[in-house]
Amino acid sequence: QVQLVESGGGLVQAGGSLRLSCAASGRAFSMSSMGWFRQAPGKEREFVAAIGWGASSTYYADSVKGRFTISRDNAKNTVYLRMNSLKPEDTAVYYCAADPRRLPGRADYFYNYWGQGTQVTVSS
Repeated sequence: QVQLVESGGGLVQAGGSLRLSCAASGRAFSMSSMGWFRQAPGKEREFVAAIGWGASSTYYADSVKGRFTISRDNAKNTVYLRMNSLKPEDTAVYYCAADPRRLPGRADYFYNYWGQGTQVTVSS
């Protein structure tokens, strides 16, 4: 069992930055790949970024590549999503999720534990 709690969301102007955090407890966090997903109103949940066990393998959606950075601190059981140059279209509820495999997938069905989400709103 893995419990995930996101934090760091909020309201920011376009061009601004936020850093999301996801604190994990439960089974060995270091042996879980971690991902961030988001869901905007009226839209399906979409993949944002993911990181493997060793933190050297990272993956990004094309829409955030070059602006967002995923990282993890296994000593703190925490995964981060640094979001720069935010755009209004980044507005969504952001979820972190755990994938038990060494390398993460982009599809949400690979992930078996999810947090409650944190709201990110980017004003124009």
